[in-house]
Amino acid sequence: MLRKELGIFTMGDLLDHFPNRHIDKTKVSRIADIRPDTEYIQVAGILRNMQVIGDKRARRMVAVLQDESGLLELAWFQGISWVQKTLVEGQRYLVFGRTGFFNGKAQMVHPELEVYVPAKADGKAYLEPVYPATEKLKARGLNGRQLGKLTYQLLSQVKPDDLAENLPEDICRQLQLMNRYEAYSNIHFPVSPQAYQDALKRLKFEELFMSQIRLNLVRMERHQASRGVVFEKVGTLFNEFYAHHLPFELTGAQKRVIREIRTDTGKGHQMNRLLQGDVGSGKTMVALLSMLLAADNGYQSCMMAPTEILAQQHYAGLKDLLKDMPVEIALLTGSVKGAARKRILKGLLEDSIHFVVGTHAVIEDVVQFKNLGLVVVDEQHRFGVAQRARLWEKAAIPPHVLVMTATPIPRTLAMTAYGDLDYSVMDELPPGRQPITTVHRYEQARASVMDFVKTEISKGRQAYFIYPLIEESEKLSYEDLMQGYEQVKSFFPEPKYRISMVHGRQPAEQKDTNMQRFVQGDTQIMVSTTVIEVGVNVPNATVMVIESAEKFGLSQLHQLRGRVGRGTEKSFCILLTGSKASREARERIKIMCATNDGFKIAEKDLEIRGPGDIDGTRQSGALNFKVASIVNDKELLELARNLAEKRCEEDPTLDMAKNLQLKKYLRSQKRKNEWGKIS
Repeated sequence: MLRKELGIFTMGDLLDHFPNRHIDKTKVSRIADIRPDTEYIQVAGILRNMQVIGDKRARRMVAVLQDESGLLELAWFQGISWVQKTLVEGQRYLVFGRTGFFNGKAQMVHPELEVYVPAKADGKAYLEPVYPATEKLKARGLNGRQLGKLTYQLLSQVKPDDLAENLPEDICRQLQLMNRYEAYSNIHFPVSPQAYQDALKRLKFEELFMSQIRLNLVRMERHQASRGVVFEKVGTLFNEFYAHHLPFELTGAQKRVIREIRTDTGKGHQMNRLLQGDVGSGKTMVALLSMLLAADNGYQSCMMAPTEILAQQHYAGLKDLLKDMPVEIALLTGSVKGAARKRILKGLLEDSIHFVVGTHAVIEDVVQFKNLGLVVVDEQHRFGVAQRARLWEKAAIPPHVLVMTATPIPRTLAMTAYGDLDYSVMDELPPGRQPITTVHRYEQARASVMDFVKTEISKGRQAYFIYPLIEESEKLSYEDLMQGYEQVKSFFPEPKYRISMVHGRQPAEQKDTNMQRFVQGDTQIMVSTTVIEVGVNVPNATVMVIESAEKFGLSQLHQLRGRVGRGTEKSFCILLTGSKASREARERIKIMCATNDGFKIAEKDLEIRGPGDIDGTRQSGALNFKVASIVNDKELLELARNLAEKRCEEDPTLDMAKNLQLKKYLRSQKRKNEWGKIS
């Protein structure tokens, strides 16, 4: 039962099943102290009036807890038979739970109850662990208290040597960490509140340090084991473009990243670098300069994009930048057929084509390179590991890899989920980019929003109307979009206004045609679902209206907003919502209106949603911490990372005497969990 319900297979698993809180028997509140803003509270009283009311789905168990100050309603909607068998009317209980008010009366749903035993008379805090359990376990008599008894019996038989120290002694001394045996004893049965906090700190640091050591070792192993082509020089093409054809002064962030890439590609090991930069930070320029560096050293480059439209935009942009350079660039997508396709395949094989930009088409077996030296993958989370790996196989020595994402990754997430990659951050926008003005409007203000859009269109600008994509129901999304399309047409009647519409049900050809009409300015308005989230570049589009903005996540709202503000004109993003948005949705919208900084938004997104819900998280295993939190323990994570990096640089094989117990522990864990590696 413990295996199935809680994943507890061994005695060690039971020790690692930590309590989610402790009851301090000395802190008992009065029922009369419960207020509307009270969240969790512990009270004690006599259980009265137990009864089952309602039937079928409305069936529930209710009771009243009475103390000297008042009454508290208790309710159970599940596990009713267990409650009936276990609880005794007239008995005094200690009750803990989340409070609410129903019909003006204080209520607690699914409270935790146990027979009340007064605190010990010695005046010390009496901390009793409360363990996570399930309704099925409770029905079998295995509630949190029973798990506590099992754990107590186990700990009484465990000796200090059974929980041998795994952290280096000098680190424990430096950070004043309690030893491992004491930490396990006090995380379950603390002798005092301070002992519990010390145990928590020790076990959190251990988790974070071990994960950072593993990631560092994986990265160092890759650096040592992987061969890579050597870009020995910065040559004529790079210098000519940099001196005479660069359209704007590079930002400090761009220069820093190019230096990092230059260093990586000159070492003889394969570069595997993640480049994260906010929308409009100039990642494509960094990619182009890296490709010119490859060409100067006699190597070809390939840039892979997730959609045909994005590939076409990259190709058009690069071709324009390179128009006065002796560099041959080609576009290879699924729609390139016949003689044009044969010419490109021949050019890649003969090395007469220096750069190719494409979609998944570039990974087909028929596409062969003479001398592939650099692969740039845009919006890397859209490609599977196996897809990316097929590109590396197109050269005898694996090419250098630069993966780019416009989805800012919070620093703490990057250090854990992406810690085995070298990563660069571009946190500056090129000169001339104006911040986008973002405003929130309710449905009642729709007419004035439409008037504003008309004003922008009258200036020769273009506008987006974006509708949410409801993953559970393609039909619902389609109906919402069609209703929205008709509504937009009622405000912007044809032929005075020209409208494109794009959605997932359209054939690819029709979708591309409609998108291209907007890109080329043939239509003034684009009505779409989130398919335009990544990569559409229309500098003339200055307004985006996001319908039902409360249904979007923070990162998605930020990505969508990045489709405007790409030219020199002032741009606007209008978030339209109904009047009944949730508190969390209102918080997201408030953040969007307050900042254009994608990294601040990503941090807030992580705080609101937690790491498990962030899209594109690469190595979920890196985030499966039992006690540590990358949201709440940022300082401890930074400390663990710095100490792990120093340790691995000083002793890459962990063979020094002071690191042997650490190495032994890591080996034992490696057999349990294979460490993830990137492709």
